[in-house]
Amino acid sequence: MTAILRILARRIALLVPLLLGIVLFVFLVMRFSDIDPASAFYQGANPTQEQLHQFREDNGLLDPLPVRYVAFVGDLIGGDMGISVLTRSPVIDQITTALPLTMQLTFLGLGIAVLLSLPLGVLAAIYRDRLPDQIIRVVSLTGVAAPGFWLALLMIQYLAVDLGWFPTGGYVNPADSFTGWLKTMTLPALALSLPVAAQMTRIVRTAVVEELDKDYVRTAVGSGLPPVVVVGRNVLRNALINPLTVLGLRVGYLLGGAVVIETIFSLPGMGKLMIDAVKNGDPAVVQGVVITTAVGFVVVNLVIDILYLLVNPRLRGTS
Repeated sequence: MTAILRILARRIALLVPLLLGIVLFVFLVMRFSDIDPASAFYQGANPTQEQLHQFREDNGLLDPLPVRYVAFVGDLIGGDMGISVLTRSPVIDQITTALPLTMQLTFLGLGIAVLLSLPLGVLAAIYRDRLPDQIIRVVSLTGVAAPGFWLALLMIQYLAVDLGWFPTGGYVNPADSFTGWLKTMTLPALALSLPVAAQMTRIVRTAVVEELDKDYVRTAVGSGLPPVVVVGRNVLRNALINPLTVLGLRVGYLLGGAVVIETIFSLPGMGKLMIDAVKNGDPAVVQGVVITTAVGFVVVNLVIDILYLLVNPRLRGTS
């Protein structure tokens, strides 16, 4: 336990310069973009040059970049992401409203991907080069090739419009109706998760096949242990290392894919907030969403690192 805490403290310490680098990158990209915060603030009001200059001076936009970056980091630490030029409300309030929906969609999609890929990958590995394996490999290849937005459109057409099993879009708060929430989230989560599930199935299959070919598995089966026990107790524990690595990276795909999926299904999450901010030229909201998403991705990968240690104790001595 002490070793885990020590490694965890070391990883968290390494996150500080990483997060500062992410914030610096977003800060520079937004400052050198074509979006002018002053013009966006007076959007449609035909401001004078004096008004634009005054806005820039009041908001520190005329200060040197290093000074503005330090002030920006200080505001972030204090929970201040700026003010939306469109709604005149704090960006943090909009993100706080939109983030829970995106997290629901992301982790629901992640759960579906894991529940599909783990048994299918193990089944394909156990029956390698036989009919079940061939079927699963064809299906997974098809899933890898199918983009999420295309699956979303197909699901809307056939499952929502033609069959009427699900709504075509919108969102129901689970506190109001869990059944309604499940109906509105099922198609978006499936569209988001199926490509990831297809990729993970292939990775799980490869990892389990490699583990099944090792000597200790043949020895355990030869000594009379049931294959189910050997696979469940030893093979899966050792084979899950590589899939966990990919799973951490796929969370970033899920967060990014939520931008498109939320727009297609009219879900008021971070993706729709980002699209609306880009279309309407709202720089504070854009950088707030990007930073929040990047921080979420980093935190998820920290959790994956912790899972490494729990799944494979041997890594504790090498981390």
